[in-house]
Amino acid sequence: MAYTIDFYSPADQEQWDKFILTKSMNGTFLQTRKFINYHPEGRFIDRSLCIRKGTELVGVVLACEIMDEGKRTFFAHKGTTFGGISICRNVYTASAINEILENLLTFIKENGFEKIYFKMVASIYQNEDTSLLDYFLYKFGFTAYNELNYYLPLEKYRADVSVPFTSSKRRDYRYSLKSGFTFKKLETKEEIAQYYGVLLKNLEKLGLHAVHSLEDLYDLKFNRFDERIEFYGVYLEDKMVAGSMLFYFSDRVVHTQYLSSDEEYLKLFPMDFLIFNLIQTAVDKNMDIFSFGICTEDQGRYLNLGLSRFKEGFGTEFCVNRSYEKLLTLED
Repeated sequence: MAYTIDFYSPADQEQWDKFILTKSMNGTFLQTRKFINYHPEGRFIDRSLCIRKGTELVGVVLACEIMDEGKRTFFAHKGTTFGGISICRNVYTASAINEILENLLTFIKENGFEKIYFKMVASIYQNEDTSLLDYFLYKFGFTAYNELNYYLPLEKYRADVSVPFTSSKRRDYRYSLKSGFTFKKLETKEEIAQYYGVLLKNLEKLGLHAVHSLEDLYDLKFNRFDERIEFYGVYLEDKMVAGSMLFYFSDRVVHTQYLSSDEEYLKLFPMDFLIFNLIQTAVDKNMDIFSFGICTEDQGRYLNLGLSRFKEGFGTEFCVNRSYEKLLTLED
């Protein structure tokens, strides 16, 4: 039976989210409509796709339309960390993936796009390995870009969180204990607003802007994903000096988002105190992987070695976040 591809419509939302959360090999809550719909209507031109075999949904592509270098681009997706192709086990064969990719390229090209960009889900966040997708994207002429992602396999942290740290990182953590810091889960809007203030100050120092507004964080936490998003802060007396947002991708993987600290207190090592306690929190929840995110920029061409050394001090291992790009030509 042939595979059919159609643009997503709001009537597909319930089926889409059920597919991502219960059937896909490589979907996460970041590809659900419940997540992407926190963006206000009109921020993106949605071009998401549903892939069906008969009436059964067997794959989805969360995507939007942008202009990139003067080309109309099918981009999966500007509004979330990962987009790409999410598929289920029922179609995970070489012949099926080959046919689906052929149909997908034809559909996207016939709808007037000149370029495709996929941000695929990294292996540590997947429910099952999807290397077939990587192979067939290579086979069909996509160029790959690799971002270096840092993570901790938590099994080696269960007996004592600090054992896998480097000696200098253990020293920094011990020094932080002398400062009287306290670690706290942030539950209220007022506490999250305090954390957001630390975040903005941190980003301003780096010449960056927050991707999310404070209202976005409230919406994600209190209206959409209370069980998957948490906030934690480090206090010196009554002042918050560091904090982080956590994403729980599953019952296995937790990811740090927006790690931030007040530079006025850096000599007291509040970030080391924060990260130790975030790791301990993940261990206490019996998670398997603690994700630190990337240290690369410009599609992986630039590695921030200072940030890399900081994360490596906690005992990190590495995986690749892979994106794929393809210009569509007459031959495709």
